[in-house]
Amino acid sequence: MFILGNILIGLGRVLFYFFQFYMIVLLGRAITSWVNADPRNAIVRFLVQATDPPLRVIRRMLPMSLRVFPLDVAFLVLLALVIFAEYAVAQTLMDIGVRLRGPGALV
Repeated sequence: MFILGNILIGLGRVLFYFFQFYMIVLLGRAITSWVNADPRNAIVRFLVQATDPPLRVIRRMLPMSLRVFPLDVAFLVLLALVIFAEYAVAQTLMDIGVRLRGPGALV
């Protein structure tokens, strides 16, 4: 069972670092939207391309009253989902992996 535990720990860590990276991308997108960065810049294009697909889906799911709100609620929902996934999915996988490795195993 320790092999499965190691696999789950590794998968959990990869997901954890992916969610951390995506959170940084989201914060970069927020900062570039506040300062009106050049849309032709490669970094700005990457930030927009990496965050627009999930933001579009969330915006379609929001009620119309929240779509015209001055603050981008879809961005806040996506940020909350990333934080939730980081702890609910990645951390849970790592915890299950630690338990499968057996007592006395340290990560």
